[in-house]
Amino acid sequence: MSVLPITILPSATVAEPLKFVVFSNVEQGIERSSSTHPAANPAWLSIFREAFGHKTFLIGAQAGGRTIGTLPLALVKSVLFGRFLVSLPYINSAGVSAASDEVARQLIDRAVALADEHEVRYLELRHECEIEHPRLAQKNDTKVLMRLALPATAEQLLASFKSKLRSQIKSGEKHKFEILFGGTELLGQFYDVFSRNMRDLGTPVYSTRLFGSILKHFGHDAELCVARLGGTPVAGALLLHGSEVTEVPSASALRAYNSTSANMVLYWHLLKRAVERGQKTFDFGRSTIDSNTFRFKKQWGAEPKPSVWQYYVRRGTIGQLRPDNAKFGLAIRAWQRLPVWLTRLIGPSIVRGIP
Repeated sequence: MSVLPITILPSATVAEPLKFVVFSNVEQGIERSSSTHPAANPAWLSIFREAFGHKTFLIGAQAGGRTIGTLPLALVKSVLFGRFLVSLPYINSAGVSAASDEVARQLIDRAVALADEHEVRYLELRHECEIEHPRLAQKNDTKVLMRLALPATAEQLLASFKSKLRSQIKSGEKHKFEILFGGTELLGQFYDVFSRNMRDLGTPVYSTRLFGSILKHFGHDAELCVARLGGTPVAGALLLHGSEVTEVPSASALRAYNSTSANMVLYWHLLKRAVERGQKTFDFGRSTIDSNTFRFKKQWGAEPKPSVWQYYVRRGTIGQLRPDNAKFGLAIRAWQRLPVWLTRLIGPSIVRGIP
C-alpha cells in the first residue's frame, strides 16, 4: 500500500466493496513512495515512533485490491497535557487522502472510533480543504499555508523580487556568509542555532533525535542548511523535498546577527536550492494572516493557501494548548530566562506531548 497525495477528488466513484484496515505496525501497510509534497511521505510514521515514542496508525481503504484512501495518525500523550490523536504532529498538513468524499468520510469514521478507543481529548486532522463530517464539529482556519510558485531558474526568481528584497539579499551577501548544505554532519551546528532561537521565543525545543530521524528516513530528500559567519553558525534550516514541492518545516537565525541579514541570505539559498532541484513550489509553512511571519513570507512572493485543521473533541476545547492562550504568557517569559543548556535538557520531553 502506498500513500496517495493529500487531495480529495469529489468526482471519483468507487463501485467495489470497501475494505478498511488499521495498521499499527506501519511497515506492514506502506511502501516508500515519491510524494509530491514532503508531508505525504509515509516515512513520518516511522519518524514519530522513533523520535517521540508515539504509537502510530495507518487507516487504509481498499477496493478491488487497490488502495483508494489513507489516513495516517499518531497518538500523542503526556502527563502534562493528556492524550491526542493527530494527523500529523510537527508537519502542517496531512489528514485524509481519498479517492472520493464517501471514502474520506468512512476513513474519518474509523479515526473517530480509534479516538474513542484511546480516550483522547480530541482528534485533530490537519487538512488543506474542509471535509464535511458530522463528528468534526470544530475547526481552526485562522492560519494559511504560504506557498511560492517557482520559476525555472534562480535568475528568474531573483528578478521577480521587489527591489527592496533584492537589496536586502545583496546587503547580506556582502558579509561573505559560508553556506553549507549537508546531513547529520551539520546537525550539531543547526541545533545550536535552532535551540537558542526556540529559547528566545519561549518555546520548548525538539530533540536532535527528531532531526536525525528525519534525515535518516528521508534520505537524499532531506538536508540541513547552515549559514556561518567567521566560522560561527548564525542561521540554519531543515529542507525537505517531495517530487514537486520543497518545504522548510524548521528554520532559525540568531537575533544577535539581525543586522547582517543572515535570515534573508539563508532563505535566498533555500529557494535557490529548490529551483536547482527543479521543484515547482516552495512551501514556507503556516502563518497567521498579517502576522510578522506572514509578512516575511509574503515579501518573497508566497501566496496564502487554505489550511483547515478539523477536530472531533471529546473533552476540553481546542484552544487550551494554543500558544496565544493567555495562561501560557507567564510560562513563556520564564522559559525565555532559562539557560539554553537547560531548555535542551527538559524541552524535548515537554514538546513531544504537545499536538
